Amino acid sequence: MHDTHDIPDLRGLLARLPDPASLRDRCRGLAMLEAILGPDWEDRYYSFDPQWGEGEETASMRNGEGDDWFMVFSDAGVYARGLDRTAPNAAPQLLPEVPGPFRAQAEEPAFGGGDGVPLATVCFWHGTGGDDGWQAPSAAPTGGVELFALLAAADPARAYLEWAEEYYEPEHAPEPAAVAHVLALRPLTAAVVAAIDPDVELADLAEDIAAIGYPTT
Repeated sequence: MHDTHDIPDLRGLLARLPDPASLRDRCRGLAMLEAILGPDWEDRYYSFDPQWGEGEETASMRNGEGDDWFMVFSDAGVYARGLDRTAPNAAPQLLPEVPGPFRAQAEEPAFGGGDGVPLATVCFWHGTGGDDGWQAPSAAPTGGVELFALLAAADPARAYLEWAEEYYEPEHAPEPAAVAHVLALRPLTAAVVAAIDPDVELADLAEDIAAIGYPTT
């Protein structure tokens, strides 16, 4: 995707991903940008739920065409799973290598099919202990690495702007400084919101701000 188009494979993606805390912030910022540009939750690509489960938060992406990813932030660290619907399900090869602290997330029925069977074409994780960094199964993923590309962008504001202009086709292009403001998780102001979408009022976002857990001070 744009400035991440040179990511060749999963290892390339993992080498470019930020640390877990920064990744969590980026996910929250993306969810807030989506709330501003997409009033209808069903039309949003990126979402964040700080109350997914006890001690768990989730970030997610759905492209409306059957591809998605889910990322769980917990005391154990971060577990991510992606699904490219055009690729074969690789869960039987990938998930057995997921370490114990992330087994519950790997086997989470909500990330599987309607029958609860696990679905994944790529997965990776980052523990809280040691300096191992981002890890993945030795089995090669069957697809979906590109779904995470925006998270690894060297310039996330520019990458998001290019993507949003193509997806939303806004009448007024969001201002880069305002997009960067949101991705930096700075408190929203009426001016920042208007610079992203002049048809949205700050007051309209109160529920989304609370639901995402976006900072207010």
